[in-house]
Amino acid sequence: MLHLPNLIQDLGLILMAAAVVSLICKKLKQPVVLGYLLAGFIVGPNFTFLPTVKDTANITIWAEIGVIFMLFSLGLEFSFKKLAQVGKSASITASFEIFTMLGIGYLVGQALGWHKMDSLFLGGILSISSTTIIVRAFDELGMKGKKFVSLVFGVLIVEDLIAILLLVLLSSVAVTQSLSGSELMYSSLRLGFFLILWFLLGIYLVPIILKKFHEYLSDETLLIVSIGFCLMMVIIASSIGFSPALGAFVMGSILAETPKRQKIEHLILPVKDLFSAVFFVSVGMLLDPKVLVQHYDVIILISVITIAGKLFSSAIGAVLSGQNIRCSTQAGMSLAQIGEFSFIIATLGMSLKVTSPSLYPIAVAVSAITTFTTPYLIKYSDHICGWLERRIPSGMKKMLDRYEAAMSVSSSENTLSLVWKEYGLKIVLNTVLVVAITLSISRFLYPKFLLPLEISYMNLLVCALTLVFVGPFLWAIFVGKRSRAESYQGETIDRLRKLLFGISIVRFLIGAFLVAFIVSNFTSLLAFSGFIIAIAASLAAFFLSKFSEPIYQKIESRFIENLTENERLAMEKKAKTPELAPWNATLAELVVSPNSPCMSKSLQDSGIKEKYGVTVAMIERGDARILAPNRTDLILPYDRLHLIGTEDQILAVREVLEKKSDTELSSTYGSFGLTSLHLLKTDSFIGKTIRECGLREAVNGLIVGLEREGKRFLSPDSSMELNADDLIWIVGDKDLIKKLRNV
Repeated sequence: MLHLPNLIQDLGLILMAAAVVSLICKKLKQPVVLGYLLAGFIVGPNFTFLPTVKDTANITIWAEIGVIFMLFSLGLEFSFKKLAQVGKSASITASFEIFTMLGIGYLVGQALGWHKMDSLFLGGILSISSTTIIVRAFDELGMKGKKFVSLVFGVLIVEDLIAILLLVLLSSVAVTQSLSGSELMYSSLRLGFFLILWFLLGIYLVPIILKKFHEYLSDETLLIVSIGFCLMMVIIASSIGFSPALGAFVMGSILAETPKRQKIEHLILPVKDLFSAVFFVSVGMLLDPKVLVQHYDVIILISVITIAGKLFSSAIGAVLSGQNIRCSTQAGMSLAQIGEFSFIIATLGMSLKVTSPSLYPIAVAVSAITTFTTPYLIKYSDHICGWLERRIPSGMKKMLDRYEAAMSVSSSENTLSLVWKEYGLKIVLNTVLVVAITLSISRFLYPKFLLPLEISYMNLLVCALTLVFVGPFLWAIFVGKRSRAESYQGETIDRLRKLLFGISIVRFLIGAFLVAFIVSNFTSLLAFSGFIIAIAASLAAFFLSKFSEPIYQKIESRFIENLTENERLAMEKKAKTPELAPWNATLAELVVSPNSPCMSKSLQDSGIKEKYGVTVAMIERGDARILAPNRTDLILPYDRLHLIGTEDQILAVREVLEKKSDTELSSTYGSFGLTSLHLLKTDSFIGKTIRECGLREAVNGLIVGLEREGKRFLSPDSSMELNADDLIWIVGDKDLIKKLRNV
């Protein structure tokens, strides 16, 4: 008998337990994550009534892979440009909430007599909300059209980025065992440097590679290429001292800027779901009932503090950002939980052996409790907001209204922000490239390949070549032109001209410092000599404009083209689709669910306009568009309806059109598809028109084609009579069609 490796046995046991428990959770309308945690407890070493996992070390490796794919998928949804689009409200709210919860978590840990590292990690665990749980709750409650939901999504984007920074900083603090301000500053700058570098190189190179091999990128190949990119960045991040999760997140965010993002996201979803299930099961395996019973009072205390602390800190942060009381309170109640990132932070503490064993199960228990409470907090947030608004003193309400109005006013650009947009950002990005290229040559290329050649003055030769190689980027720092001059008016241009002398001096000093940095990496000349060389090289850069400028402009234009390709394609698509929303009406796009009561009905029979007051402006069916559809047009599964109406009307009709079911699709719609039917003389349809024959009602479908004596009619007219020996094509329920005759 062949021996089955423990890894396969354990994986089979984990997935079987996860499948059974997750189905039960689906039936009970509970989050699947809780099912995975329970499945992990069942197959873990602390539950001995059933077979348990034998080799936990291998499962830990699978769980680490799960974290990688979770962060990779999160990066695909993130996009660096989204961070600039969410605005100040989300940034202020997220920053205030995270730093408040970090402080509260640390103080609570200290009050409980915990070690400083336990307290610090507790703050990190409590600071990040759960994207998965919030998105699922919004979807189930049908709240995606509400104003506060967009604020919550923006906060989650900012939280994801800060969470990555937390992982890096907590790792650094865990190693040094201290909260040194200089160490934290160094880690932050180091992280910022590599994030910028990876972003620049990734946006420049990855889209070029995908375009070059576009014709070879089938679904299978694109999946392999994407995972290859992900693991390549994981290896790079690990090799320079960052967590693998950071590398996966960065590569996901780079691929999010390419036109292939949606397809990659679709292909990676099953892989992410599989490995994330293993991760959550591995988390549940560490649950020890004895620890939970022993620390039940601490779990309840931290759960209450988490809900109350995140609710108030998020709400106050939103108010500070200029949101009204209702929107701020609803956002705070939506963010009052912890989830997957908390597990990752707790896992980090355990893997580094700097936290107590009890912290992990406590974090899991708190996550489970707050997961249960989140849907109810979101559901009743509107009622609580109404109660709160009625009890706020009129004086405070007026003060908050004035503050909101002041924050919402878009003032003209101040001088500092203007200088940063026109010069600062370009200088920072090019400085990162100059430093990265210099360090790559001096620390890797030169000692490994050129130094062993023992050629005289090789260091000076390499130094000169490095200066030539980074010449285009030095040119951009020294004398690079403004790229958006045409977008400013005369007053703004005058302000920039008045500052030109000071800006030129600052740019010259930065460029000279970088040249000195390059020279110091290759030669041991005295500081004075190095400075003279730096000045001479700086002056030379001015005379190299004819060489450097065209190269840099070509690099910059390609980078901007890659960075804005998604927006350009979206604009082209939008240009092909007419603007249908009049005045201040909302134009919404809804996808018809197979479970919708409107399915297979005409627009008139569905009563969408009469019941909900919305207008169907367009129906998208595959690549076809039906503009201004008439009342006899049918609504079919997965049609995209473009509706015009108010926010409340759209929310009401969404519940009907996108109706969800927790069970499998019923057999009525489960076999929906295209089927051919050969008509016989004995059929009752013969001699009747398509409109009168009753086939549409009989099979819940539509006759989309007819073949007669070798001639084919696509979308035949409803007045056309059906004859014997006709071959008709029906889009409908295959099971119902089979009942007409065995086909």
